[in-house]
Amino acid sequence: MMKETSTISRRQVLTVVAGAAGAATAIIGGTAPARAAKAPQKAVKYQDTPKGEQRCDNCALFEAPASCKTVDGTISPEGWCMVYAKKPA
Repeated sequence: MMKETSTISRRQVLTVVAGAAGAATAIIGGTAPARAAKAPQKAVKYQDTPKGEQRCDNCALFEAPASCKTVDGTISPEGWCMVYAKKPA
């Protein structure tokens, strides 16, 4: 008997975000620049505390002072989510 899990992979989240952005472009018809859809905080397991050394303010996707390129809503610099991507050195 297989145990069912309710985890969402980073790939699944990015696929949903990319699909939503593509749908928005199709609806708009390319007449205006489309804004990419952002993933809900719950979908990426956002938390307002860091996970070890991983924290939003050292993530390549963080936009100071309190937002993210891929996650919707207010983002804490000390937060973390599963789409964390360390800033290049």
